[in-house]
Amino acid sequence: MQDSFDITTLIFIVLAVFVVWRLRSVLGQKTGNEQSPADPIARRDPPLRPATPSADQDNVVRLPGANGTKPVLDATASAAERWKGFAEPGTPMARSLDEIARAEPSFDAATFLEGAQAAYEMIVSAFAQGDRKTLKDLLSKDVYEGFERAITEREQRGEKVETTFVSVDKAEITGADVQARNAQVNIRFLSKLITVTRDAADKVVDGSSDAVVDVTDVWTFERALGSRDPNWKLVATESGQ
Repeated sequence: MQDSFDITTLIFIVLAVFVVWRLRSVLGQKTGNEQSPADPIARRDPPLRPATPSADQDNVVRLPGANGTKPVLDATASAAERWKGFAEPGTPMARSLDEIARAEPSFDAATFLEGAQAAYEMIVSAFAQGDRKTLKDLLSKDVYEGFERAITEREQRGEKVETTFVSVDKAEITGADVQARNAQVNIRFLSKLITVTRDAADKVVDGSSDAVVDVTDVWTFERALGSRDPNWKLVATESGQ
């Protein structure tokens, strides 16, 4: 009985050694095509930025401008075709848009309007929320100081503003100008908002949480043409135009 047990055990040991040897001979060989294990914290190249503006990148809305490339402006496209629906050929605004496009060939009126509308909604919401960081990224120094002063006065009174965008019904370019390489573009926004201001006791002191208000704003965005900074910033605001 003992001898039988020892022989059986020996047979199993021999089989186990054989199996291990076969596995090592098949799986243990390197072919030179193996991939290194992925390092979860290794640096990877960042994804390419989208060509259209984005409202969630560092709180900066990147309106069309310098993007590191200088495509050639289509010389075959007439001003009437290039700015169709935005400016009449031969007008001062069309000439200014041409000048912007010559300095910044990536400039496109339709894409610019999309980015301007995104900036408009972001700025109005940030002002209501007292979000100074977002405002500082999107406004010129002078405009930011005016917004910041209004926010501070509101906070000192213990008031809070609630603003909800119902819609932006229209956004149109109403003017453009280039002076000493500084380009300015005026945008007229027609929007519908619900806005209400409450005091420290949560009492409504201005506006209504139920009423939809029609709002007209004319905002001016500015950028130094040829600048390495691709961002346009809000430099002036008007209401009720």
